[in-house]
Amino acid sequence: MTKVLLIARRELGAYLRSPLGYVIAAIVLLVDGLLFNAFALGPDRRLSGEVLRDFFYFSSGTTMIAALLLSMRLLAEERQSGTFVLLRTSPLSEWAVVLGKYLSALIFLGLITLATLYLPLLILVNGKIGWGHLAVGYLGLLLLGSASLGVGILASALAPNQVLAAVSGAAILVALLVSWLLARVSDPPLDAVFASFALYNKHFVPFMGGLLHLRDVVYYLSVTFFGLLLAVRIEAARRWS
Repeated sequence: MTKVLLIARRELGAYLRSPLGYVIAAIVLLVDGLLFNAFALGPDRRLSGEVLRDFFYFSSGTTMIAALLLSMRLLAEERQSGTFVLLRTSPLSEWAVVLGKYLSALIFLGLITLATLYLPLLILVNGKIGWGHLAVGYLGLLLLGSASLGVGILASALAPNQVLAAVSGAAILVALLVSWLLARVSDPPLDAVFASFALYNKHFVPFMGGLLHLRDVVYYLSVTFFGLLLAVRIEAARRWS
């Protein structure tokens, strides 16, 4: 565990020292602020719960994009720069490397996500907030971000450079998103199978409304785990090839 934390601290420091992390954070905060002002705080008078639901709706998109941008460099950059040879010849296991890099990205993504907290708190100016609704919604954003990071790390393990890692990760995420559309045009039992794989419609919508279901938590944790597991298997195969 100490090795995992050392790698996580190293990678987190890389985010804090490089402009990439600050650019991603600035873009997320800017886009979320603009969308919140344009849609959540629109001219129509609405219930506070509806405003909060809209905030989580568009924040989910920026969270997935930020997760992809943060994860695309984790393994692909090491391979592209040639420094991955040092990790392969070190006594570190593949699990320690992948898990440490994942934790660093998750911590940084969590900081960005929590930095948007001031936006829904603006609802208190003219309305009220369900604190349970707020907590469940942010838990959903973190789980969605975690699953997106798992997909991004898998793509970063597959791709030879960061650009292809971002494109591959986006393709996998889109496939998980559009599985909901496949569920709508498929016959039983395939409709239930496709719906269960839907990254957003099936599993994130309840979080938007402040509803916490164990199946949704398990789904996002499973996507994260399998993304990390496949990344570990890929790196292990490369080490012994």
